[in-house]
Order: sequence, then structure tokens, then C-alpha cells
Amino acid sequence: MPVSTPKRPRIAVLADSDTRWKWGALTADRIAPGPSMETAPREGAQVRPLLDGFLLRGRATPTPRQLEEVGVRADSLREVTAAEFLRAMTEESYDLLVLSLVGGGVQAMLHGLKHVWENRASRPVVVTGYVGVVYEKLADGLLLRHGADLVLANSRQDADRFRAVYEGVGADASAVTEVALPFLGGAPYEGQHDPYTVVFAAQPSVPESRKDRTYLLNRLVQHARRHPEREVLLKLRSKPGEHTTHIEELPYQKLVQRLDPPANFRLVYGNMGEVLDRTDLLVTVSSTAALESLHRRIPTVVLTDLGIRESLGNHHFVGSGCLASWDQLDAGHRPAPDEAWVSRQGVAADGSYDSAFDAARGRIAGLLGRPGGLPPLAPYYTPVTAPGYLPGILARHHLGPDGAPLPGAPAADKDPGPVRQIVRRAARGAYRHGVQRVAPVIRRMGEL
Repeated sequence: MPVSTPKRPRIAVLADSDTRWKWGALTADRIAPGPSMETAPREGAQVRPLLDGFLLRGRATPTPRQLEEVGVRADSLREVTAAEFLRAMTEESYDLLVLSLVGGGVQAMLHGLKHVWENRASRPVVVTGYVGVVYEKLADGLLLRHGADLVLANSRQDADRFRAVYEGVGADASAVTEVALPFLGGAPYEGQHDPYTVVFAAQPSVPESRKDRTYLLNRLVQHARRHPEREVLLKLRSKPGEHTTHIEELPYQKLVQRLDPPANFRLVYGNMGEVLDRTDLLVTVSSTAALESLHRRIPTVVLTDLGIRESLGNHHFVGSGCLASWDQLDAGHRPAPDEAWVSRQGVAADGSYDSAFDAARGRIAGLLGRPGGLPPLAPYYTPVTAPGYLPGILARHHLGPDGAPLPGAPAADKDPGPVRQIVRRAARGAYRHGVQRVAPVIRRMGEL
């Protein structure tokens, strides 16, 4: 009797920026349901899930270069509006759907999916979460994500906080599932490289002001001048004109043009993991790169020069043992991370990372095998619980109070033609130019 071929699990990921595409696609790979849903594979056989990527059209839709830098491959990848995505979810059948969006986008899609799947016998398991450290808008962001089958928490600390918020408002907290950041990995740090390499991981919106960004850049350049034997790298997320999860109005590339940095100072792009392969000291204000670095036990510093403030996000690292200033670094200080703090942050530097996603995979398998299929999606926010808040969130994605696409919603009934695609690209380029070039000028004029 011939051996049956195992079914490839089908996964869809909807993302609205390069960072969220990276998180969503890597998370999907980590939690993908196994082939045991249908038939067991032959001994030693590997069955790779089929991954369809959807990029939600907006200001931060990734460029081809950004997608290439992320390094995550999909079997298909296309740009969509909310209405186009919801239509695709009625036409295709998936086992797993990962919503990797800002909170309002997740809430809108949950209501939209509830509507389009209303008369459907089966639906995929819906998963959402956060791309990194959750240091602001905890209640707001969490309640906007409520209604997914799994709400992933990247650490034990986050899982505890998430459950407390849901239980505190009387919402079902059973969806909260502890995992870890999906992009951790790489070889552990084994000692100093030649040359010794210091990397500053820049962030698009932290800090925001020209004064603070110029200060950090000057300190980095000064460190390079003090240590000509070292290589000092400024790791950038995007090139001018590109957007990431957050708007960057004052790119470091422009600020550095006013300086005369030494030869051992360079700007670098590319995959963060590859940069960490040659890093001896990672410095940042509050980037998630700090957690990647700690996972690999690379010496890591979270700067205190601009204060320890919620607006900077570095308050999250209180108790980490990683807080220090440039003056301390210039004097030779090297931080020692607090092991208890690291353990609670999902960094999994103790070797437990391989099992960090087991609970999520188990829950997904259980939901897919649920007798009678899955119940309708049930977000906490409804026209009854949030009548003054929810309609506006849905309207931003051209959805009505019941989650149905509104009349005239972009491309709700047909695929965009070549002319419409060209117009969209031009409009998005104009928006990016306005944010990065025009808006800062207007603000400076207003300060005169």
C-alpha cells in the first residue's frame, strides 16, 4: 500500500511594516501546526508549511529592499487593502492566520473576519501578539488584540501582565500564551573579535528630537575617535524615504553629514543577526536588539544619558543590570546582566529557547482538532462595550460597525489595475516625502 503524502499546513500572515512582517512570518514558522493534522509523514520526512504573505497597504508598507533584508521567504506575497484581505480569507482555506499589525488593525481585522466567516463551517486559528518589548499603551494595545484565539506574550513577565489586564476588565484571558521573540538565535558570544566592534542599534522614533539624536550621534563618533583601534558601527533600520513600524523624521544618515567621523566609524544596514555575529558591545536606547544581544550573551548596554523615561522605553530595562551612560562606557565599564531579570524577559539565554514555542504549538493543534470546529471570533470590544471607540477603529479600515466592508471601500470588489497600482505607489511616495521632508520644516518654522 503506497505511503500517503502529508498535507502541507497552510498559513497566512498579514503585516503592516517590515518589522511586523519579520515577527509574523518567523512566528508562523515557529508555531506552525505539524502534518499530524491529516497524516503522519514518513520516517525522517520534513513538511514545510505553505506561507502566504499579505502586506496591509499604508505608510509603512515594506519596500522590496526591506523585505530582502528581513530574509523571510513566502510562497506568495502581495499588497492588499483591508477589503482585499477579507475577500481573500473567504476564497482561500488556511489552518493558521497570524495578524501582525498595530492594535487598531488587529481589532478591525478580527471584526472583519468575524463577519466574513459568519456562515462558514470552519476557520483557521487566529494568532496575534507584539513584535518586541511592550512598554507603553499596555491596556489599550491588549484590548485591541482581544478576540484572537492566541495572544502571544514574548516573556513570562508579559504573560502575567496580559492576563491581569484581561481579567481586570472581565475579559476571557485564556488566549494569552507565553512564547519568546521568534527572531532570537545565532551563535553565543565567545570573546573579543579583531577588531573589537561596538554597535549602536538606532531606532526610528526613539529619541525623537534633533537635539537628542544629535547628542547620541556625537557621543558615538567621539567614542570612535577615543578608540581608533575599534570598529564603531551605527546600525540603521531603514534608508531615507523608507518607513518602518515608526516614522523617522530625522534619519541619522542626514545628521551624520554635518560631522566628520573618523575612518573606524561606519553606517551599516542588513540583518541584525548578521551584525551581531561580529559585535563585542551592543549599545542602544531601548531597541529590541538588546534582547537579541542578551540572548547571545553579548555585552549589552541600555543608555541612561537621556534619562530613564517611559517615553524612551528604557524604563523596561530597570533591574536588567544593563543600564549605563556613555561616560561609563568610555571609562571602560562593561555591564553584567541580572540573570533573574533575563529569565523573565523571554531571552532564553539558558538554552531553553528550543522549547519556548511548544505550548503555542500544542494549543494550536488542540484548536484545529476541536470537535465541531472553532467558535466565532469574540473580541472584547463590541458596539455595546465600546460604542464611542470601536466604530472609529473600524472606519479607518473602511469597515462598518458589523465588520462588513463599507460601500466604496478600496478594491472591495475587484483587483487593482496597473494604473491604480501606479497611483498608489506615487501617493505613498508623496506621503513619505511629506513626513520626512515637509513636516519637519513646518514644525521648525512654528518654533521660530
